[in-house]
Amino acid sequence: MPQMVNAIVKEANLQKNYLNEPVKTIYFGGGTPSLLTIEELQFTIEELKKIFIVDDIAEITLEANPDDIDEEKLIEWKTIGINRLSIGIQSFNNDDLKWMNRVHTAEHAIQCLQLATKHFDNISIDLIYGSPTLTDEQWKKNVQTALSFNIPHLSCYALTVETKTALNRLINQNKKENIDADKQAKHFELLMQWLNDAGYEHYEISNFAKTNFRSKHNSSYWKGFPYLGLGPSAHSFNGISRQWNIANNALYIKSIEQNIIPSEIEILTPTHQLNEYIMISLRTMEGINFLDDKWKMIDEKIKNKIILSAKKWEALGNISINENSIRLTNKGKFLADGIAADLFQ
Repeated sequence: MPQMVNAIVKEANLQKNYLNEPVKTIYFGGGTPSLLTIEELQFTIEELKKIFIVDDIAEITLEANPDDIDEEKLIEWKTIGINRLSIGIQSFNNDDLKWMNRVHTAEHAIQCLQLATKHFDNISIDLIYGSPTLTDEQWKKNVQTALSFNIPHLSCYALTVETKTALNRLINQNKKENIDADKQAKHFELLMQWLNDAGYEHYEISNFAKTNFRSKHNSSYWKGFPYLGLGPSAHSFNGISRQWNIANNALYIKSIEQNIIPSEIEILTPTHQLNEYIMISLRTMEGINFLDDKWKMIDEKIKNKIILSAKKWEALGNISINENSIRLTNKGKFLADGIAADLFQ
């Protein structure tokens, strides 16, 4: 086995006591895990099942790029226990893909879905909106193409340009057109309308699913459940602290070989935990639920302060408040981060 695969499995052994409950989801992501050979993937899954108690019906997801997918791989992935695919389509338009410097083409995207839907029922695809090359009509075509394949889960994100990237430099040099916030807002509004009409749950701001096809793995993040991340740059959370591994591959492998987990740890105060809960739960369709166990330890005065802060957003039509919950309206979803920050304690 390659050094990295062995290191990840060894880290799992070093971290075997991090989670105190059966594993219900496994997610191969954070890069291009679809480039792993079938032997490497199978070895990793089998070793994880030896180290942890893995639920018999665990959701096991593999992230894949369209150009990495062929029929042989799909059959092999399913054979070793992969039961959900997350495919980085981004767009069915070549102008968009070229602007975003993606390797695959629109033709690759169509071909991979034709193959993937033959072998997998549980598929998620990523779509990007708000790029300079994406018109309203083309955005509609992208969404309609996804719906034509009966894809049960869509993750849709506004295009963002990170600082210190090649794309950001090209925009600053006027060699590429910058993104338009108003256009992104319009695309998001259209998206909510189209997918609601198509029967999808808008269960998290960027995620839409048909009934029973929510991502179990990501849903655990949004509910504040503990999780363990393995490998370089991986993050973990056990309810009271957060830790993250170093990003450097060589240093990661060297540390693990010496039985050292190369990570930093942040202990979360009760206030940090509360603010995190506000932030992540407000992004979901259930919103902040005062019947949740997390609120049993929260002072009633703090709860009332949060409700008072929320009332001004309710007056603006951004929030819906009832006896047991606070939820964003469609209008409020455009301002989710700002509203959450305003409710922080």
